[in-house]
Amino acid sequence: MRKYELMTIYPLEDEKSKIGLETLRADLANFGAEIEKEEPFGDRDLTYEVKKQKRGRFVLLHIKANPAKIADLDRQFKLNQNLLKYLFVLKTEKDA
Repeated sequence: MRKYELMTIYPLEDEKSKIGLETLRADLANFGAEIEKEEPFGDRDLTYEVKKQKRGRFVLLHIKANPAKIADLDRQFKLNQNLLKYLFVLKTEKDA
């Protein structure tokens, strides 16, 4: 298991962002990933329009996941309609 930072962006509507985050948590659990920490970053302007949205709700998750499952998680996240964007970043020993 390796440590990753997962930055996620959801629509501003409370219902959509809540459903998107719950779906993401379920997907992580289904693939054996553990959420160590969850940090809301608030609502921010997007650099460019994503799915007709100009603003988004940002949430940073610190997770532990099997590196072999990251590609599977990536495919599953693409099916989540309430997730605008996401980015996995591998944490190195210096970062931890």
